[in-house]
Amino acid sequence: MDATWIKQGASVAHQRIIELAKQFSATTSMPNTKIQHVDHLGGIDAAYQMPKPYDEKKPTLVLVNSFTTSSELYQSQYANKELNDAMNLISIELLGHGQTRTKSENFTYWDTAIMNIQVLDALKITGPGKKVFVLGTSQGGWITTRMALLAPDKITGIIPLGTSMDYESERTRSLGCWNGPEDLQANIEAWTTNEKTDDFEPHEDYANFLIDIGFGKNCPKEARDYWLKEIKANYKGDDGRRRIRMAAINLAQRDGLHARLSDVRCPVLWLHGTSDPVYSVKNAEQEIKMFVNSPDAQLQTVEGGQHFLSFSHPKEVDGALIKFIGKYGK
Repeated sequence: MDATWIKQGASVAHQRIIELAKQFSATTSMPNTKIQHVDHLGGIDAAYQMPKPYDEKKPTLVLVNSFTTSSELYQSQYANKELNDAMNLISIELLGHGQTRTKSENFTYWDTAIMNIQVLDALKITGPGKKVFVLGTSQGGWITTRMALLAPDKITGIIPLGTSMDYESERTRSLGCWNGPEDLQANIEAWTTNEKTDDFEPHEDYANFLIDIGFGKNCPKEARDYWLKEIKANYKGDDGRRRIRMAAINLAQRDGLHARLSDVRCPVLWLHGTSDPVYSVKNAEQEIKMFVNSPDAQLQTVEGGQHFLSFSHPKEVDGALIKFIGKYGK
């Protein structure tokens, strides 16, 4: 986090985080999701959250959450009346995340992208003449692109937040991005066993690590306490260990998308915080140029923005969404 921004304890951005943390602390009746069954991977019970009833007269924005969080990541967006008046919001929890469940222990980000498309079709949000926008934070960013590649007839535009389109490469590290495989290796090894682990619970050190890099080291106590509780509760037991293990493997060992980006032909709005400790602005500046066949590919940086940008700077993110979707969602 930018040092100047930290010192401004009474800043508008910091106040937003505190207000959102209060919303989180009040959110105790989890889950706030519904289940839609789809047939990919032999059957998936996909969890999704819609803060308002679906209105087919409005454009729809799909929200894809970050690594080992849930659809609750977007509480600030659910609470924004102006945003909800302008569009439908639906957050679909990735494979291995939230309340989404499948019998298949192995899955990839491509599987989540296919699942999302099937959920939208099943809910009749996509179909003849009906498309959606997709926003994704961190790992959600490359889900947005995969969805645009797999179903270009269903996607009007994509909005990646604080993300990268590469695999965890030396190129990205040379540009100031984290070392994902190294940072995750110890956890992957600890979570890999042939023994049944009914008493498994993610260590608090892991949860604090995720909070520090995502929400910021100065994350308000209310929000930190909320996510510590949520991460531990969601990944308890042997099933939880298996899901968090596969989520970590996917993050550390995913495929890159550079050679495919020229196939993205919808508008792209990439939002990136200048204080993102995971993926750098320099990386985003290079990769936005790779969307060579997009009719409008823009990178907008947010001063002091964290990795989970919709949390740290909801006003900037929501304002950009209303403008972008207002332009292309008519």
